[in-house]
Amino acid sequence: MSTIGQVIKCKAAVAWERGKPLCIEDVDVAPPKVHEVRIKIIATGVCHTDWEYLYETEKGMKFRPFPLVLGHEAAGVVESVGPEVTKFSPGDKVIPLFLPQCGECKRCQCPKTNHCRKNWENTQMGVLADGTSRISCKRQQVFQFLGVSSFSEYTVVPDTSLAKIRSDAPLDKVCLLGCGVSTGYGAAVNTAKVEKDSLCAVFGLGAVGLAAVMGCQVAGAKRIIGVDINPDKFEKAKAFGATECVNPRDHSKSIQEVLVAMTDGGVDYALECVGSPDVMSAALESTADAWGTCVIAGWTETEEMKVKVLKILMGRTLKGTYFGGEPKMSLPLDQINVAFGLLKSGKSIRTVINL
Repeated sequence: MSTIGQVIKCKAAVAWERGKPLCIEDVDVAPPKVHEVRIKIIATGVCHTDWEYLYETEKGMKFRPFPLVLGHEAAGVVESVGPEVTKFSPGDKVIPLFLPQCGECKRCQCPKTNHCRKNWENTQMGVLADGTSRISCKRQQVFQFLGVSSFSEYTVVPDTSLAKIRSDAPLDKVCLLGCGVSTGYGAAVNTAKVEKDSLCAVFGLGAVGLAAVMGCQVAGAKRIIGVDINPDKFEKAKAFGATECVNPRDHSKSIQEVLVAMTDGGVDYALECVGSPDVMSAALESTADAWGTCVIAGWTETEEMKVKVLKILMGRTLKGTYFGGEPKMSLPLDQINVAFGLLKSGKSIRTVINL
């Protein structure tokens, strides 16, 4: 029986309040409205940003209302489309996007940025264009994290926040393009513009960091130094292209001093993939003066980074990137809290939840 035009009842991992584990609930997902698409989520990554919002909101992230369904890195299949949707049809394989691309605004027309602002204010607060969510539970509106909410078996997103992909794409793998891989790889290739035979350092060897390592390798970097306090990640980092790895805890000097000594003056490119202001400062100070470039890919919304003015005056460049893996684990939706535990403990680079 067709579900088109009907409310779909399904399972979702609901965050009722901050600091509490997610609850697997029966939710109602309303049909899509104008310029909206309803998707059956097949696989979703568990990103550190999801964990951080649940457990550290108002520390590194701005407050967004509860209850909500987290999840923003996913892949699925179009179930139905709302009025005036022309680019998607039921059955299409898609990746939802937390950063829209309307293709028409000034920013979309500019080759310098991907920062479209279509429905931006609304989706950042967990609602769609009309100011409401399409998910409800126990007769209560449930907000959609970043306008996506991929920790639900079904969700509804704007048609400008969706990318159609090949019909033969393996959804449990390409879902990582929805955040981690695109961010890390793009930080190296698009934002830093890593050059052949350059020296690079990647701070943080999670999904974003490994994608950054891969980007540096593809760009032809001669030396790629992975930096992480978890040595269990080093073997995989080397498989992705790191030439060597360093644990800051193994040294009495600061990590920037260690890297400057290792590279005879500093690296050409430093990619920060942690989201820590202290690590950001260390990454900048690990670059060579006169030409070093530091790109911030790690996410934090409210914290401040300390920058010594002299480090910039001497010719370094500090840039940011937004939305610019393996090993992964695969778990069912009801194991979502286990996935958060694996993420926090460092035992999983990226866990993929099968819905």
